[in-house]
Amino acid sequence: MSQREERLKAFGRLLDVMDELRAKCPWDREQTNESLRANTIEETYELSEAILADDNNEIMKELGDLLLHVVFYAKIGEEKGAFDVADVCNAISDKLIFRHPHVFGEAKAADPTAVAKTWEQIKLKERGGNKTVLEGVPVALPSMVKAYRIQDKARNYGFDWERREQVWNKVREEIGELEEEIGTMDDDLMEAEFGDLLFAIINAARLYSVNPDNALERTNRTFIRRFTYMEKRAKEAGRDLRNMTLDEMETIWQEAKREERRDGTLLTNPPSR
Repeated sequence: MSQREERLKAFGRLLDVMDELRAKCPWDREQTNESLRANTIEETYELSEAILADDNNEIMKELGDLLLHVVFYAKIGEEKGAFDVADVCNAISDKLIFRHPHVFGEAKAADPTAVAKTWEQIKLKERGGNKTVLEGVPVALPSMVKAYRIQDKARNYGFDWERREQVWNKVREEIGELEEEIGTMDDDLMEAEFGDLLFAIINAARLYSVNPDNALERTNRTFIRRFTYMEKRAKEAGRDLRNMTLDEMETIWQEAKREERRDGTLLTNPPSR
């Protein structure tokens, strides 16, 4: 059996399992698109966590969980007479072929940048030109991811800094405006200026090819790791963090940083949760 045949057989097995579950399991039988939605979001985040941990075994497992949801939604669609898994597969194949004329057509694209420049135009053409550029950004995206996508889409239409270094003037400008509003202690204005500053920082990250969501998650994990180290060291000394001074905590914090430099594994292994 060829590798292609093995893959098709494995996918067919999953479809058969889904049919059995839908027909015979009380829980699976009562599920709807709406009831599955929250679980699908959770599975997506679990896959994201496995990717950040660079754990291939967990990535494989989480991809399976997510694929189950794709098959589940397709099964529900089939029962409604709306679509089935073949329609899902054909729709994404058609989309990929349409969006890659440099692969499946006569267009030329020498590098990823050339592909990116025409990507949004192709997507608008695909929709028949009915939508604006930014309407393609899902409303439900987390705010940081949404900001990055908005900026990236605008970039594809030439709305961007001529030189990436120019973005720092904007960041400094937003910091100044925020400091002015902090002086007024107007909650609404402070929130607006914080938003402008965060948007500018995300823009800077994009211009320097840094994914801001990944960068912030890296810092989150670093903070969790170091704070957990402080708790552990305080407990070993018979102390409670709440009763320690900031100077005492800072001493342990710096100790945690030194431990990280000595043991590189600490940089990638967050504490268990």
